[in-house]
Amino acid sequence: MNAIDNLAHKGGRRLNVGAALQFVRHRVFTSSTGSRRLEGVPQTLILLTSKPSADSVKGPAFALKEHEIVAVGVGVADANLAELEMIEFKPGFAFKVTDFSSLNSIQTQVLSALNIHQDNQETKNGISDLVVELESPERDIVFLLDGSDDTLSGFPAMKTFVQQVVETLSVGENKDRVSVVQYSQDQQTHFSLNTYTDKQAVLTAVRQLDHRGGQPRNTAAALEQVRRNAFAESSGGRYKEGVPQILILLTGGRSRDDVTRAAADLKKEKVVPFCIGTKTADILELQSIAHNPSYAFSVLTFDDIGSIHQQLVSLVQRVPRQQPREKALHALGSTQQREFMQRDIVFLMDSSDEMLSDFTQVLGFVEHMVEKLTVGERKDQVSVVQYSNEPSVEFLLNTHQSQQSAADSLKTIRHKGGRLRNTGAALNYVKENVFTPSSGSRRQQGIPQILVLLTSGRSNDDVRNAAEKLKEIGVMMFVVGIKNADILEMQSISQEASHAFLAADSSDMSDTEQEILTSIQTGEKYVATTASYDPSSRDIVFLIDGSDDSQRRFPDITDFVQRIVRDLSVGPDSDHVAVVQYSSTAEINFNLSRYVTEDDVVKAVDGLTHKGGYPKNIGAALQYVRDYVFTPESGSRIQQGVPQILILLSGGRSGDDIRTSVRLLKEMGVSIVAIGTSDADTLELQIISHEPRYALSVTDYEELSTVKQDVLSLLREPSRHVVHSVAVDSKKRDVVFLIDGSYDSRNGFEEIRAFIQRIVENLNVSHNGDQVAVVQYSRDATANFYLNSYSSKSDVLSSIRTMRHKLGQPLNIGKALEFVMDHVFAASVGGRGADMASQHLYLFSGGRSGDDVRGPAQIQKAKGIKTLSIGTKNADTLEMQTVAYTPGHYFYVPNYENLQTIYTSVETKLRDSQETTEFITDTPTDVETEHQKADIVFLVDGSDNMQRNERLILEFVTDFVNKLEIGPSKAQVALVQYSTEPTADFTLNKYSMKEDILKHLSNVQLRGGGSVNTGRAIDFVKNTVFTASSGSRLQQGVPQVLVLASGRKSEDDILQPVGMLKNAGIVLLAVGVDGADRVEMEQLAPGAWYFLRESSDFPLVRQQLLSATATIRGSVSPGIGSSSTMKRDIVFLIDGSDNVRNTFSNIREFIANLVQNFDLDHEQDKVAVVQYSNNAEIGFSLDSYATKDDVLQHIASLKPKGGRPQYIGAALQFVKDKVFVSNAGGRKNVGAKQILVVLAGGRSRDSPRGPATALKRNGVVMLAVGSRQSNSAEMQAISSDTDNTYSVPDFVNLPRIQQRLMRRLTGMKSQETTEVVRQQPAGRDVVFLLDGSDGTRTGFPAMRDFVQRVVETLSVDDNKDRVSVVQYSRDPAVQFYLNTYTTKGQILDAVRGLRHKGGRPLNTGAALQYLRDNVFTSSAGSRRPEGVPQVLVLLSGGKSFDVVDAPAAALKQMGVLIFAIGSRGSDSRELQKVSHDPSYALSVSEFTDLPSVQQQLQASVEAVVVDLTPESPTVLVDTAKKDIVFLLDGSDGTRNGFPAMRDFVEKVVEKLNVGENKDRVSVVQFSREAEVHFDLNTQYKRGYCGCDQRA
Repeated sequence: MNAIDNLAHKGGRRLNVGAALQFVRHRVFTSSTGSRRLEGVPQTLILLTSKPSADSVKGPAFALKEHEIVAVGVGVADANLAELEMIEFKPGFAFKVTDFSSLNSIQTQVLSALNIHQDNQETKNGISDLVVELESPERDIVFLLDGSDDTLSGFPAMKTFVQQVVETLSVGENKDRVSVVQYSQDQQTHFSLNTYTDKQAVLTAVRQLDHRGGQPRNTAAALEQVRRNAFAESSGGRYKEGVPQILILLTGGRSRDDVTRAAADLKKEKVVPFCIGTKTADILELQSIAHNPSYAFSVLTFDDIGSIHQQLVSLVQRVPRQQPREKALHALGSTQQREFMQRDIVFLMDSSDEMLSDFTQVLGFVEHMVEKLTVGERKDQVSVVQYSNEPSVEFLLNTHQSQQSAADSLKTIRHKGGRLRNTGAALNYVKENVFTPSSGSRRQQGIPQILVLLTSGRSNDDVRNAAEKLKEIGVMMFVVGIKNADILEMQSISQEASHAFLAADSSDMSDTEQEILTSIQTGEKYVATTASYDPSSRDIVFLIDGSDDSQRRFPDITDFVQRIVRDLSVGPDSDHVAVVQYSSTAEINFNLSRYVTEDDVVKAVDGLTHKGGYPKNIGAALQYVRDYVFTPESGSRIQQGVPQILILLSGGRSGDDIRTSVRLLKEMGVSIVAIGTSDADTLELQIISHEPRYALSVTDYEELSTVKQDVLSLLREPSRHVVHSVAVDSKKRDVVFLIDGSYDSRNGFEEIRAFIQRIVENLNVSHNGDQVAVVQYSRDATANFYLNSYSSKSDVLSSIRTMRHKLGQPLNIGKALEFVMDHVFAASVGGRGADMASQHLYLFSGGRSGDDVRGPAQIQKAKGIKTLSIGTKNADTLEMQTVAYTPGHYFYVPNYENLQTIYTSVETKLRDSQETTEFITDTPTDVETEHQKADIVFLVDGSDNMQRNERLILEFVTDFVNKLEIGPSKAQVALVQYSTEPTADFTLNKYSMKEDILKHLSNVQLRGGGSVNTGRAIDFVKNTVFTASSGSRLQQGVPQVLVLASGRKSEDDILQPVGMLKNAGIVLLAVGVDGADRVEMEQLAPGAWYFLRESSDFPLVRQQLLSATATIRGSVSPGIGSSSTMKRDIVFLIDGSDNVRNTFSNIREFIANLVQNFDLDHEQDKVAVVQYSNNAEIGFSLDSYATKDDVLQHIASLKPKGGRPQYIGAALQFVKDKVFVSNAGGRKNVGAKQILVVLAGGRSRDSPRGPATALKRNGVVMLAVGSRQSNSAEMQAISSDTDNTYSVPDFVNLPRIQQRLMRRLTGMKSQETTEVVRQQPAGRDVVFLLDGSDGTRTGFPAMRDFVQRVVETLSVDDNKDRVSVVQYSRDPAVQFYLNTYTTKGQILDAVRGLRHKGGRPLNTGAALQYLRDNVFTSSAGSRRPEGVPQVLVLLSGGKSFDVVDAPAAALKQMGVLIFAIGSRGSDSRELQKVSHDPSYALSVSEFTDLPSVQQQLQASVEAVVVDLTPESPTVLVDTAKKDIVFLLDGSDGTRNGFPAMRDFVEKVVEKLNVGENKDRVSVVQFSREAEVHFDLNTQYKRGYCGCDQRA
């Protein structure tokens, strides 16, 4: 404070805000000056400025946000509000006042902004956190070590650091690879990425490193060398495969050469650099090299490097996979038709030793083909390459410009010879060296590229990748085989079966020559890969991110859309464009029929306003465009066959499931291009996109222009955008068998083969019917034959009978699934997914996979491939479930000899190709299922509805128990039946021998009953059966499992009981029978429910349940109400006055029933009881009793204390001062959760608000139970949350709420943050939602008058209350927001000017959701984050057409107090559902009667104190650490106002908790340049000045 008092005005004419922002980022928010950013301490900047900046603030402001510095902008007088909004961290963090004397009026809002990190879980790492399965399983990591003379003493610490990082990696050929390079004046590679394939070898090599020495330090040259060589393919770099390329630079000083260009080149190559420098290094230089500034770390010396080890490793692990670097080139040439045929044709001739006798005939074949071409400069071009061990060029495409010249050259060719036939290497060679511009290729001008391969045998190397790469660049391939050529290999190269020709011998090739010439002379075959194609018309829909997160980059989004549109051919018969925005919901900005000229579309895009809202529900948005945009009504020309294209822009992971929407869009033929920022989910984008390469990535929306050409190129691919029928052709099936070919299956291979043959026998194999392929896999996968290899059943069966076992280790199922997707279901080898053939995969596995199956399995499901998995006893059951299309698509056999036993079920699955079921979720674990120790309760639907399945379900339970090992130290079993009410047949501790259980089960009959209350039954089991007294061993860590057997949908709520069950540490598995509701089953047990149709399903379902049971560990900590590791002090404050004398025994019984569920015997829970009337007295304290029996005994002996009246306030104060304290047994100081349960039988004579607030401030969680004599407002004021308030008519009825209260206690978590203190509101944000539908036209003037009268009573002019009005019918329309008007007069004028909206139907639910997403937000003026009460007044004249429950609940959850007023046409139940409390639902006959309820409404609004939800921060400054920098305008224009600025800073600092390990403060002044008054590590006490006032 002294330092701030001593601040002197700086002065200066020019105001450079941009430079000042840059200065504080580089000079003040650094470790050396006291910033604790790297320790996770929030960084906050408060800028005070008085006029527009003379320089640009855009770049520096963006850099601050990237650095996760929370900027709050305060403008005075002439400050530019748009500039402040550009600087602010998020909407609502920019403030403006008219003069310096008004600064104190915004102090509260600024203090609120300082609390942003209290409820803000935004990522502080540059790359967004990805779910574990999305972290790349492989990385290429290069360590670049400064080996100059300066680092000699620190080199051992550098080596140790490298070793520590390597220890965290999974080093292997197909996993992580590591390289180390040392540099000083020049560079030395110690080992490359492909030098070592195991971790130990890498660690040994690092240990043996010697310091290089030398001067100077040329970091730029080292970066360039690393880019060119260390990450090169020849050194083991896998950038082409999309493997993350990561550089970790350790340097001890500033570079002698300039790093700018080298750093930029690295980033262009998609290398992600991390930089670590000592105090002598230049932090700005490191930040310019790093992927983003937060990837640059600074340490004092290399000996301190261990302090950032964990943070670095965490960031490295989150670098996502990249798109493969090399992309096919498309559409680079003219769109005009060629005057005459032009082709580039390369002949690749096998000249191995085996070809010697046939070489003359093969060469003659080439000569004949060339004679029929038109060779010339602007005509055909020809090249010839021979190959054996290696390839050799005879002449290139640009060598000969005439037919004669080429013919003469062919005559001179001689056989090359060579023992090996490396076709793969030769294909790679022609791609890299012949189909290139320097060799004459005209691919970039759109000229067709053709390869004719002539071969006499199977290749000695792999041909698949090379063929795929040629295909990627648009090369059409023909393969001619003679002698021993392999037809399957030929087809895999040619990519089309019709392009592979097998001749009996070299003299039988004349027909082949003619067929090839015919194919290449028709443009149809290669038009899709030429660059000259531009479709005449397309329907293109832009689905753009309109969520809150994209607001500041929205101009970049619209600019990108405009750029794309300008390159389209928009017109009535050409391209049509639509734009849709999405956040939690989607809305059309304009549809495909709205505009027919480019100018109109560009103008419409320019006028778009940002939608706003949260979260990003991409799945719902995709469904929306399918249902409402790609339709003839919205202008889609899908029925005319016009290509339908969707361009999605995503800035983050979807908040909902995308899979069904994606599948439906693709089925109707929509091609999707997905563009995501670094915060988007890479795998999610690939699933959404037409194919993985249609998923593009940018760092931020600002960089969208960099992918413009890629998007345009993809739009011009006509073969990709064919519109298909929506219906799947059930007559056509592509069936692929993926067989375990590893050593694990060698004894069962014959059985697998026989099983496959049996399935094929029942298929309709033909070109237009079923197609079959077989693939074997172990370490990698190999196709025995492809889908288009055979078109007759006999050929398929013959090939299966003769196939041999592959053999090999390990078993890589994930890799095999990828192979099948990319190379077997592909159109080039017969896949007909694009033709709507149903696609089926049969996977056989005899062991656990050596790689991850989850990603490939998820993509397969998204593509609609129905995978049926068959696993033996050695396979991982959950892995098999993950791969399977649904749980019912997994089959278990002990070994392959038992395959025939499941044939009927498997064959049924194939017939039922249209089955649709929910996808299962991953359960990533595996453990042995035998000898499992668990407490298993069977909860069986025993209602009348289940009688016909009685035998099935009871036999299933018996069969399950038969497989368990029963005993006190093994499994325990209980059985409970339920219908209307639950009943226990036997508990967990009833039987300790299997024989006894089986005997009991043999006599069980279902009890019957008309209703099914599953929720109540789950509650019963949790509170009565999973207890220590019934035999539960949860305390000993034994897994608790509930197996629910359901026959129909429950009639009561299941969600809350299920949530409570899970909180108590109990795992729920579900089995459905007969009419069980599949949606409910998924809600009960997501991914862990199974259907039981007949007794033959027993083995499968039993195995799945046993496996799931085996994965459970008894480590889930339950909440209050059952055993827990969390300590709790629970105090009952009970009304003991004369008023409750007759019902006191009911209170006593109620408490005893609750205590039965507490863990008192292990000192986890402690209980106290206090009675009150006119005073309070302790029944017993928290430390009085140590056992449950003692507590229950004392409760049973309680007598009412008597007395009147009731003083609840004084009683609460007594509990605070005398009961929750340590000398009475309170354990707050050791982290115990403190809970107070108040039972009040009447109104309090004093006010309970003050003491209740004090208790909450102390962290006490409070629950209040009242009777009809109690005051409901008092009960709400006492309780911590509206959900913690309970009411009964009389205490005799306490059992009604017992389970609800127990559920509430159970739901409290140990890490639950202290509830926010309830405060008397300083104002209110009031929103009126008016029914503007056709039905209210005559009543609308009365509604308008009512709003006016209510506004008249509000305190708007003194900045307390704010008002917004929204009208709605089919959709909502904002009349004005909460921050639109600041005076009552303006609001009244606006209300008077309201016009009736009109429209139908009445969608109240949608309107409520709209308010949540768009009106009760900071950007719209809501002050909810500051604790200001949020009030909604709904006036409705009819029943809603849509559902209101969920939107209303969402508003209540965020603390909005809802009043609903309806007329005679309204639904009173609906209004009660919507309103905060049923008593807040008011009704009038006509809207003209509204004045009669005005007083009632106002009284209710004024009486209520709004409970802030835990997500809302309080106005009080959080006591967590913060680093706060004040950046003050010190220019000449602020000279007179500077004292007021200084006073403002002092008042803010007064509210902070300043200290070395608490809040830190820095002050910087600026005009033309900036200067620091004191750093973050200068002042540690508010009143201390130790500052050296440095410039």
